[in-house]
Amino acid sequence: MPKYDRILLKLSGESMAGEAGFGVHAERVSALAAEVAEVAAAGVQMGVVVGGGNFFRGVAAAARNMDRVTVDHMGMLATVINALALQDALEKQNVQTRVMTAIEMRQVAEPYIRRRAIRHLEKGRIVIFAAGTSNPYFSTDTAATLRALEIRAQVFAKGTRVDGVYDKDPLKSSDACFFPQISYSEVLSKALAVLDGAAVAMCRDNQLPIVVFNLNVRGNIMRMSMGEAVGTLIH
Repeated sequence: MPKYDRILLKLSGESMAGEAGFGVHAERVSALAAEVAEVAAAGVQMGVVVGGGNFFRGVAAAARNMDRVTVDHMGMLATVINALALQDALEKQNVQTRVMTAIEMRQVAEPYIRRRAIRHLEKGRIVIFAAGTSNPYFSTDTAATLRALEIRAQVFAKGTRVDGVYDKDPLKSSDACFFPQISYSEVLSKALAVLDGAAVAMCRDNQLPIVVFNLNVRGNIMRMSMGEAVGTLIH
């Protein structure tokens, strides 16, 4: 029996690229879609936010001398590409899916309207939120937190490449210390880079729990939705 009725799942753009680290890897996206579809089939209402790093990291060097607002808008458009790829993979799993974008592009996806998004969720559709908040200077972590609060999700779940929150990068330091649980304030005071600080502060101010878990372990999305001790709980 799922612990949560409604979840906001944040996926990094890199999670869709597979080992290549760039672009969309069809098999990887299909595997992710299968896991998300399995959780939805268990009765959990799913909102999803996908980053754009698998496209945007590739042009980051060229963008260094560009205007920050322009760069951020380019990143938002990269998230739309990923959202459409994930939608296609989910619909191949026979799951009804809607992509809603913060930047209007009606020929591609629905504009984001909060009440319509909630209605889609209530009808059992997975809603993929794209284009961030449409505002520059906001990360996709912050956009995901905003959407989680707007749709009244019970948890903000962030899938990463590591098992949860550590005091330092475990991929670079073998002596990194893992935190099974940690408070919002500790994450901010220790400047732990697992989430954007603004996102953590928003979750703290609204008492929205965060679960950070390893997306590369098959079945972890389902385990997280069931309330099992997967990854790190920030509360």
